[in-house]
Amino acid sequence: MPRYRAPAADALCIVPLDDLSAVYHRASGQTHVVAPPVPEMLALLAGRAMTAREVLAALAAAYDLPDGDEAAVVARLDELVGTGLVERV
Repeated sequence: MPRYRAPAADALCIVPLDDLSAVYHRASGQTHVVAPPVPEMLALLAGRAMTAREVLAALAAAYDLPDGDEAAVVARLDELVGTGLVERV
């Protein structure tokens, strides 16, 4: 099972904008507009590698998710890999 990692927290500047958030990636100079749970996932993965299952478990524990969807978490993580905000390790 692949592991995913985001840059350290200080490499990203995350600014909430009502229901969305702007994520500025200092290394690339790019800004991304994202919806939940992306900011929460980036915080979990900041500087450490986790599997999608571990991310889902942490989100479920923190936000009382009754029945999480691991496939949806994998899809979101793969999208983040495509943007450069997360790397597959």
